[in-house]
Amino acid sequence: MKNKMEAKFSALSQNESFARVTVAAFIAQLDPTMDELTEIKTVVSEAVTNSIIHGYESDPEGWVYISVVIEGDTVELTIRDEGLGIEDVEEAKQPLFTTKPELERSGMGFTIMENFMDEINIISHKGEGTIIRLKKHLTTSRALCN
Repeated sequence: MKNKMEAKFSALSQNESFARVTVAAFIAQLDPTMDELTEIKTVVSEAVTNSIIHGYESDPEGWVYISVVIEGDTVELTIRDEGLGIEDVEEAKQPLFTTKPELERSGMGFTIMENFMDEINIISHKGEGTIIRLKKHLTTSRALCN
């Protein structure tokens, strides 16, 4: 059985914590380990922050969209914006790469996502926005059978 949820919120930095907590509450039904929960919350924070800072350049008029699908022991996250898009996704995925050094950005967002999730897929078009799809298989001995 699949279970799904969607959320849409203004591209404001204070909404990053809302996104993280909302996703964590939804996946809690799978009884993830503390490490799994922390990793997913961190990934949501990174993706949402990227949408706000890079996609919309902190313009609160933009929208960030999140969907979560749970199927069995797998969590699939999609974080999407309709912002500026990424000119070169492969370059953006390189550790320490940032287009906002003046904001003291670490350039580790995509690296963190890749390390904490089992699958990551980034689709971006200049001027149209970015979609980040992430999958994580939770520890099957703890996940509820749906």
